Amino acid sequence: MDETLLRSLTPGVLGILVRRGADFAAAEDAVQDALVEAVRVWPGDPPRDPKGWLVTVAWRRFLDAARADTARRRREDLVDGEPEPGPASAVDDTLWLYFLCAHPSLTPSSAVALTLRAVGGLTTRQIARAYLVPETTMAQRISRAKRTVSGVRFDRPGDVATVLRVLYLVFNEGYSGDVDLAAEAIRLTRGLAAAVDHPEASGLLALMLLHHARRAARTAPDGALVPLAEQDRGRWDTALIAEGVEVLQAALARDRPGEFQAQAAIAALHADAPTAAETDWVQIVEWYDELVRLTGSPVVRLNRAVAVGEADGPRAGLAALAELDDSLPRHTAVAAYLHERDGDPETAARLYAEAARKATDLAERNHLTRQAARLNTRPGR
Repeated sequence: MDETLLRSLTPGVLGILVRRGADFAAAEDAVQDALVEAVRVWPGDPPRDPKGWLVTVAWRRFLDAARADTARRRREDLVDGEPEPGPASAVDDTLWLYFLCAHPSLTPSSAVALTLRAVGGLTTRQIARAYLVPETTMAQRISRAKRTVSGVRFDRPGDVATVLRVLYLVFNEGYSGDVDLAAEAIRLTRGLAAAVDHPEASGLLALMLLHHARRAARTAPDGALVPLAEQDRGRWDTALIAEGVEVLQAALARDRPGEFQAQAAIAALHADAPTAAETDWVQIVEWYDELVRLTGSPVVRLNRAVAVGEADGPRAGLAALAELDDSLPRHTAVAAYLHERDGDPETAARLYAEAARKATDLAERNHLTRQAARLNTRPGR
């Protein structure tokens, strides 16, 4: 069973049902039923036209549900009569679904869940496992999202920036269980970049590829975080890096800068350095300056302080850090790192321990705790 094929066909099948008159929520339920049936039937009896098969089965499931619901008897005139089976429409509704799932009336978490379900073709159980929440919780979240967007029609271009942020959220969730959300986000972003003429879509794809290329080196066998400077660069995926750089260069050549392109440029500079010591920190600071100009984000300014500390020395980094609110996430951890670089291990150890107490991620907390212990157990302490 080719699950990738099934997921790639999902948006088109859903779009056909909606154009035939089904509301989004009912159509999406029917498509999910058809996908389950395909998993059961296809291994022993693969169809000649997979998309057409899914459309036929999903439409029948939709009709069955509509006719069984007495509150929807008025829809009988709309759905009466089943189209003859045949080749499915070649119209691709994927882009429309991207914008629908990123509707401004949805919360970010609901938008992500709906995108994974409607565009990604994942089941509620798979999404729940990926997010480590009960299936009933995820089902309620998706149901609310579907009710919110039912009946929505787009009579103007959708907001690409919102769609990109939803996909970025998916990517940053990483992976858990039987669904690799980082890989799924890359697959979905490839589709979006191919469908829209927008350099930021390419910028996000490049950023994902470049970050994903380092994935194998990010953790030790025991699950401990491995900082970028200490990663085994021989374990980085050079094919993904080459593709990411190529995609980024094409986007930058269009001279329409955006935050994802700037982030990707920083990631590319890290990927280009044979060793941590050969990283071009001066150019990275320049890209952070551009990113600050584009976003004004305090988190970007925090990361810029680290880069300044590498390019111009830890004192310069600490000066840049002093301009920021110390309640920012990771502010204490950055301060600890810069103080250690500045030759003040006592202050660094104290700050690492404080940062560990504030950390919400277990792997990050363990890493910071080990950093504090390393400094506290050094010779002479």
